[in-house]
Amino acid sequence: MELLRKTDNPENKYTIAMMGYGPEDKSTVLELTYNYGVKKYSKGNAYAQIAIGTDDVYKTAEAVKMYGGQITREPGPLPGLNTKITACVDPDGWKTVFVDNIDFTKELE
Repeated sequence: MELLRKTDNPENKYTIAMMGYGPEDKSTVLELTYNYGVKKYSKGNAYAQIAIGTDDVYKTAEAVKMYGGQITREPGPLPGLNTKITACVDPDGWKTVFVDNIDFTKELE
């Protein structure tokens, strides 16, 4: 994997690094986040979530709720990026974030 891009957001105290084997719009990528001030991550807090693109985060959140899923972040813009996301947790406690495809594509421009 190679570093595709890195975004530092001092106001919200995090840095994002996108890693992948090809362009973000054509292949699967891994987003790594460093939260300012965190000196050590353990197995329990090192994995945050998997992110999946969707055409409508609001409809996705409604579908998750309709099928009994738990929304942990209501759909809306992410501070510092304005990309709309929603987040949920599965029955085993793993988090999934759904990211608006159009907003994410704008991040790449």
